[in-house]
Amino acid sequence: MTANLFLERTFDEPLTPEDVLEGGRESASCFDLYRVSWHGSFLSQDGRTMVCQFSAADLESARLALRGPDVDLSRFWAGTVHRSAGAATPNVVVERSFESPVRFEDIAAIGLAKPWCFETHGVQHTHSFFSRDGKRMLCFYAAPDAEAVRKAQREAAMPAPAVGPCVQVTPGRGSA
Repeated sequence: MTANLFLERTFDEPLTPEDVLEGGRESASCFDLYRVSWHGSFLSQDGRTMVCQFSAADLESARLALRGPDVDLSRFWAGTVHRSAGAATPNVVVERSFESPVRFEDIAAIGLAKPWCFETHGVQHTHSFFSRDGKRMLCFYAAPDAEAVRKAQREAAMPAPAVGPCVQVTPGRGSA
């Protein structure tokens, strides 16, 4: 069985999509050794935060592959991926944290109950990462801008404490 794994990172010095791809190339042999697959990353517009998606046999294999003096693994977690229909490229991420565990279905149902809120603002959900413990969720959207996502979230009564633009960086394809 393969686990979906997510690493959230912050940087003092901003990264570019090219920096992210170079880091992926530099880590390839270690990823191969521990049988870790890097599926891509989402880099904030300012280059100071990033979410990376991996798969591996288990969390520990990936920890070994990612270890390094400048890699903080305190926000490394296992979870599930929930994809929406359509092939839009996400450009906005919404970060959600919950004090008590929630079910993915319960949070998703809020947005599904009010699709016009998203349609009105040209916002399309592409996919979500949901932590196994039910306390963390990252939702990705294709939208005109982050403000359109904020408005749609507010009108749909969705919890959206952090909304920001991002660029998707994938191995072999670069940034989208």
